[in-house]
Amino acid sequence: MTLSSLMPVLPELIVVIGAMALLMFGVFKGDNSTPLVEFGALVVLAAALVAVLLQPAAPASLFGGSIVVDAFARFFKVLIIIGAAAALIMSAPFWRNHKLNRFEFSVIVLLSVAGMMVMVSARDLISLYLGIELMSLSLYVIAAIDRENVRSTEAGLKYFVLGALSSGMLLYGSSLIYGFTGTVSFTGIAAAAKTPSIGLIFGIVFLFAGLAFKVSAVPFHMWTPDVYEGAPTPVTAFFAAAPKVAAIALFCRVAVTSFPAIASQWQQIIVFVAIASMVLGAFAAIGQKNIKRLMAYSSIGHVGYALVGLAPGTEAGVSSVLIYMSIYLAMTLGTFACIIAMRRDGGQVEEIGELSGLARTQPVMAFILAALMFSLAGIPPLAGFFAKFYVFLAAIQGKFYVLAVIGVLASVVGAYYYLRIVKLMYIDEPVQRFLPMSRPVGAVMLLAGAFTILFFVYPAPLVAAANAAAKSLF
Repeated sequence: MTLSSLMPVLPELIVVIGAMALLMFGVFKGDNSTPLVEFGALVVLAAALVAVLLQPAAPASLFGGSIVVDAFARFFKVLIIIGAAAALIMSAPFWRNHKLNRFEFSVIVLLSVAGMMVMVSARDLISLYLGIELMSLSLYVIAAIDRENVRSTEAGLKYFVLGALSSGMLLYGSSLIYGFTGTVSFTGIAAAAKTPSIGLIFGIVFLFAGLAFKVSAVPFHMWTPDVYEGAPTPVTAFFAAAPKVAAIALFCRVAVTSFPAIASQWQQIIVFVAIASMVLGAFAAIGQKNIKRLMAYSSIGHVGYALVGLAPGTEAGVSSVLIYMSIYLAMTLGTFACIIAMRRDGGQVEEIGELSGLARTQPVMAFILAALMFSLAGIPPLAGFFAKFYVFLAAIQGKFYVLAVIGVLASVVGAYYYLRIVKLMYIDEPVQRFLPMSRPVGAVMLLAGAFTILFFVYPAPLVAAANAAAKSLF
């Protein structure tokens, strides 16, 4: 293999080599290196983003076809890098406020990004598993990065134990699929799986169960509220953004490219998981007092809505999932910027009740958070409305009418707890002022808010990019 033949994986090489270099620098320089390592990690991500954007449009495959770089992979790599960069930007002020000098955080984020980039380019079961494990092992560590905090270490342990269980299920499913098709490549599996055998269906169930855990879809969601609440807030912001996007991308690629001839078999799994996630996400969030737990149940619901688009297994359906995840990424990052800004002299505040009267003390933050809440609820003309519109339209075009109706009803229920936050901020009496927001967190919040509010003005570029990326899968 020549150096020029490795050009399609240049973004991954930049991220991995950058992570190793920053790790060495941090180890020799000690904890004082944290600001430089944080800056270096952002430079590495920027370089990787440029490398992704400059890649030629024609698809390229490497390592015997186990890695493919196509429009679909490039689309998701851009989202992953944006999500990781925003999480790193928001984390710097947070660590300083909490006097946590952890240069390792930036390095581990880079390593998990490398895993996610492998995931979205995976075209066989082995590269799929390698990507997932590189991402997951990094995430287990950063969930427990605040070692002095019992909640953080507990979150890391819970995530690790349940993650190991899901990896086992994923591997068992992969081995069954390999056993019944005689190949690990997605195209080979598609050629061999023309008729469903009982063993192959069992393999698909276990494989999809492992993937459902990674996207925290019901019934494999049990880790999400505890880990979201226990992990430090910038870590939770990262969990809710980049890994979720990467896992949904993998879900789409596996379902569409490996089992096109037996779509009716896996569609039943997707429909069940989507309905269960939307309903649980809508009802379980109603009684939450902690805003990070509320966002955990919200994210479970949003995964359900994204899977509504995947259920038909059509090009329009996959395109709607891509649009949904792009908008979801912006809304989530903006909301977590507001959560990180919830700070008093006593430290971080996480109770929803603390937002009372925010419109009178911090009107800009209240306005943007209200816009993000309306958008998450799917109220027009905000971006979240268009996200749901595209996935429900794809479901209706694919004749999944019941799924679309349940999705709309779940959205109505879910709107209650988003609107309750808006009511608290604008109608209730102020509790107390938060400390001023740091500039990096404010920048993320403003950019996410602007995207969410102004998306309807010019949605064409995102829709066109999503359509082109979906086309490359079929």
